Amino acid sequence: MNNGWMYREQIKPNHAGLTVLEYYTQNYHHSTPQQWLERILSGQILLNDKTVTPETILESGQRLSYHRPPWTEPDVPLDFDTVYEDDHLLIINKPSGLPVLPGGGFLEHTLLWHLKQQYPQNKVVPIHRLGRGTSGLMLMGKTAIARSHLTQQMREHKIKKVYRTLIGCNNLPDNFIIDHPIGKISDPVLGYIYGAKVDGKYAYSECRILERYSDKTLLEVTILTGRPHQIRIHLATIGYPLLGDPLYTVGGIPKTGFNEQNDIINVPGDCGYFLHAYQLSFVHPVNNQCLTFTCERRFLKLKR
Repeated sequence: MNNGWMYREQIKPNHAGLTVLEYYTQNYHHSTPQQWLERILSGQILLNDKTVTPETILESGQRLSYHRPPWTEPDVPLDFDTVYEDDHLLIINKPSGLPVLPGGGFLEHTLLWHLKQQYPQNKVVPIHRLGRGTSGLMLMGKTAIARSHLTQQMREHKIKKVYRTLIGCNNLPDNFIIDHPIGKISDPVLGYIYGAKVDGKYAYSECRILERYSDKTLLEVTILTGRPHQIRIHLATIGYPLLGDPLYTVGGIPKTGFNEQNDIINVPGDCGYFLHAYQLSFVHPVNNQCLTFTCERRFLKLKR
């Protein structure tokens, strides 16, 4: 089991006037109202560091904290290979199944947690993210100057990210572009989830078919924007979800909700799809050298 966690937040003006119970039940749908009530009554939730009742009215600026007791996290692959490292950068090969950031039941079984253990004197921060089920190259900054420079490259779309993935058989041309907007879609469980949305943010993917097989297609995708789950959403939008993707269906709409046991059916962190960050190109933040790294993944050979 891990050591538990303290979730802290400050009440915003638009939430003033709600009771403590209303605040949690309206904002955090992953737990039932009864579960939130029990947590408040057991003293797991504090207001300005003091125990509180479910009926207490909240005021703007007050501090709420929820102490989640220790829990057993799902098993994940915790080992990752270092592809490149110097005083400013770290590039790793993330395995599929390892979450990058805490969330969804993961705290210590995350890449960020283990980076903190390995580099206690440095603030090693991911410059971009990969979904839990996505494997491959991830770029981290180890110094303030590196983080600032690389983040600027991300904003200006100067970091080139190339992925490889598997979709089903198709009649798509060898080269094509997908630029459907991506935005937040309301979800009764998670609050919102990203998907294809006409009024969403601009997203651009360049696709190239590498090989066609009797039951699948190997595809290379270069993304110039970094919207959440962009490749999964874009390919589903044109009718070809990633093979094994449990969440995104044809049209780029997420498939969520509860089953008969009141468990969440699918969430963005679920694995099963085949997506690998194959190549990464950027300018070194200190010596201005143009760098390119490539990382193969065995499944692309084994699954043909």
